[in-house]
Amino acid sequence: MKEEAASHPASRILAVLDLLQTCGRLSGGELSIRLGVDRRTVRRYVACLEEMGIPVTAGRGPHGGYELVPGYKLPPMMFTGGEALALSLGLTAVRQFAWIDPEPAARAQAKLERVMPAKVKGRMRAVSESVEFARATGATAAESGFLPVLSAGAHARLGVRLAYRDQSGRQTGRDFDPYGLALHGGHWYTAGYCHLRRGLRTFRLDRVTEAHEQARSFERPAGFDIVAQLLHSIATLPRRFAIEVALETDLESARRELFGAIGVLEPEGRRVRMLSQADDLDWFARELARLPWPFEVRQPVELKDALRRLGGRLLKAARLTSVNKR
Repeated sequence: MKEEAASHPASRILAVLDLLQTCGRLSGGELSIRLGVDRRTVRRYVACLEEMGIPVTAGRGPHGGYELVPGYKLPPMMFTGGEALALSLGLTAVRQFAWIDPEPAARAQAKLERVMPAKVKGRMRAVSESVEFARATGATAAESGFLPVLSAGAHARLGVRLAYRDQSGRQTGRDFDPYGLALHGGHWYTAGYCHLRRGLRTFRLDRVTEAHEQARSFERPAGFDIVAQLLHSIATLPRRFAIEVALETDLESARRELFGAIGVLEPEGRRVRMLSQADDLDWFARELARLPWPFEVRQPVELKDALRRLGGRLLKAARLTSVNKR
């Protein structure tokens, strides 16, 4: 793979070092092609590395080339746990949201891992392989305190002992098998098998008060989707009103138009049945009003009243707009 040539000589010198550490022996021609410079410049960069105390051997003849002295390793980069977590989360987000080409982010993580101490590298890899982002919103710093323990458990398939405080403030302890973690709506969540409730459960990390690694191993279900589980859990969380709406569309269109946490969507002949929970029916009425197809509210009657209020406000606004234009 051709390396992108950096614009600054110092960056190119470091690029030579990285290529030699990654690829082993490389000829002057190979280095010149990857860096986008001539062979004389490559020789100058190698000389700069030698002046910095980095031992580079240069072989002559058709099989010659440049390589680091066997056994030479760069000293480990020193990162605190928080710094490694920040790096891993940032690179993971870049790859998942494709804000830029994800390949440079993957290469950056590989470079960091090559010069990190084994323990820090393990934590970084655990986060990158067990964390998902449902929506690109940030959580508070306090919520990420137990993320390293839970991501390490999810990555290594090792159980965790949790102490959890529910919405009412009641605290319980439980053995938990973390299948993965996800960020959604400004909060971190973990989902997995709860041995206390003997079933699949989702927990918010800001309500976790303790988390300790266990030696107990577990198997994660094949094809488990942490984001789908999280959205389903949020959509079915009991709230003040249970909602049922029939949508005049197909399942694929409904999924494309509605965000996953709004409700559970089920095919029903030529329509789609949406089951949801909500505390604010005026908000839910606005979400329904923006849909491009007809719908029928089956329950509750209070949602029909909320739609009538919304319709009245829209008609009033339309009349005022019409009068102001005269």
